[in-house]
Amino acid sequence: MEARATARYVPLAARKANIVAELIRNKRVERALEILQFTNKAGATFLEKLLRSALANANQNPDIDVDNLYIKNIFVGNGPIRYWAHYRGRLHVNRIRRRRCHITIVLDDGAE
Repeated sequence: MEARATARYVPLAARKANIVAELIRNKRVERALEILQFTNKAGATFLEKLLRSALANANQNPDIDVDNLYIKNIFVGNGPIRYWAHYRGRLHVNRIRRRRCHITIVLDDGAE
């Protein structure tokens, strides 16, 4: 059985979130929480919160064996980009891009 959780519009670039997601992909949930707790990256806090949410979703389903959960898949996709202008000297303008991403975690207990 699967349990999933999705975080949308996370204020982090998908490229940076994917670096942390690669660390915990296909790991057991307990080990993944340990890794995220000691990872010094911006995406670690968002992924830890999302992983705990997916674990809580799994606890709601009596068919899922919570002790054998592992991370089956993590999707990190691009979200909308917010643009604004940074005005420079001599009539120059730079565009600033604030990137967001959508993250989905799928947990599985391995039972068919």
